[in-house]
Amino acid sequence: MLSLIKKFERIIVTTLIVMMAVTILLATIELGWLIIKDVVTPPIILLEIHELLDIFGLFLLVLLGIELVSTLKTYLTENEVHVEVVFAVALIAIGRKVIILDVKDLSSLSLIGIASIIISLSIGYFLVKRAFHGKGLQDPKK
Repeated sequence: MLSLIKKFERIIVTTLIVMMAVTILLATIELGWLIIKDVVTPPIILLEIHELLDIFGLFLLVLLGIELVSTLKTYLTENEVHVEVVFAVALIAIGRKVIILDVKDLSSLSLIGIASIIISLSIGYFLVKRAFHGKGLQDPKK
């Protein structure tokens, strides 16, 4: 029964990786199309602020997808989730949100909340990185 569950889990994770790869490919094509479209429309070669924000947001979305595939691949091959990668994905996701965010529409309390999330994730990432690669704990795989 346990081997059947493991096989089922591998099939699901493999399916997720394939679907994410297709999504990343489509998002990359969309990003390329957006850049070409923005560069060739007047004023030619110059990008406006909202165009840059759209490009950066989509760029970070593609990067986020790549990190998610990396996480799934690691889970598939090693049967474990690396906390460091999860923190990195979360930081990329919140960074993307901050880049495309229109701060004029948000209250100061919302901005403080976003700042708190960024600080918390950064501290968590630092502590995990230090614990496994610094003076703290040693990676149990090594």
